[in-house]
Amino acid sequence: MKLGYCSITWGGVVGHAQGVTSVKDLFYLTHGSMRDAVRDIASVGYEGVEMFDGNLAEYAEKPEELKEILSSSGVSLASVYTGANFIYADILPDEMHRIHRAAELAAGFGAERLVVGGGARRAAGTNEEDYRRLGEALDSVTDIAESFGLSASYHPHLSTIVESPDELDKLMPLTRIGFCPDTAHLAAGGADPAAVIRKYPDRIRHVHLKDFQQDPFNFLPLGQGELDFPDIIAAIRESGYDSWLMVELDGYDGDPRDAAAISKKYLEKIL
Repeated sequence: MKLGYCSITWGGVVGHAQGVTSVKDLFYLTHGSMRDAVRDIASVGYEGVEMFDGNLAEYAEKPEELKEILSSSGVSLASVYTGANFIYADILPDEMHRIHRAAELAAGFGAERLVVGGGARRAAGTNEEDYRRLGEALDSVTDIAESFGLSASYHPHLSTIVESPDELDKLMPLTRIGFCPDTAHLAAGGADPAAVIRKYPDRIRHVHLKDFQQDPFNFLPLGQGELDFPDIIAAIRESGYDSWLMVELDGYDGDPRDAAAISKKYLEKIL
């Protein structure tokens, strides 16, 4: 297995302001420096990085700059994260336009994988038809990713249509997209992450590792929360998955490099 780290911790997640009025321009973004993030991630021994689609879009007109940032640190761009409101038929073409752009950017910068989260919850409440719409849209995401030589996976996430284990069970038979378990989001949604991984071993295409505590609610560096990572790693190994383990931490009060180092040291111990 190869260890990578997500750049989200260097600035947290925001959305591009244009997306308020133009769905096709609503990229995920972190405001931190990608040069600093990649340098720090490499300095504690990770081999790869995952970035948001919006951060890649910032380098669309100056691609050699990001390629130099990656190559000079000896880190590869393993994966790119994006998402969409997949259940609204009227805006789906514009959502897919943006997914297409994210995949194009990911492939252009040498990534192997496209990770998507999302599927809005309606103000009036989620209905069963929404899961069919989501499943069909995610099949289209898979087609787009594959057209650029990328592997696509879906990431259950708090505040979206798929956050609980029951909701994941509704979705999985309705789509062929791969599965990206995020250990903390699964736990926060009421699941046992290792049990979910064991339930869908053949669907795993990517992995996000982060720790979690319920009270007070917080995402934490690995080994500092409540999750049983030896069992989670055992479940991943049992599945036959033998590729990128991407450590992710949505935010951190201290130096993000310190958080990355804490998780790296813990992973080295349990691996």
